Amino acid sequence: MKVFYDNEADALYLKLGDENPEWVTEISEGILMCVTHDGKIVGIEIADASERLDIKTILSYYNDS
Repeated sequence: MKVFYDNEADALYLKLGDENPEWVTEISEGILMCVTHDGKIVGIEIADASERLDIKTILSYYNDS
């Protein structure tokens, strides 16, 4: 898993796989799930991330962010 944070957009992306997503589904307001054609979850995007979770704590676990 890799974690990416866009400070300007305040969006956090959790990359869960190397496959390209076929579609994106909004599972809750501002939370998107990226899925392959066979239903495998390959990413999750969280909008307004700093309001929903502690960004510094999450990023402290991942040096590749």
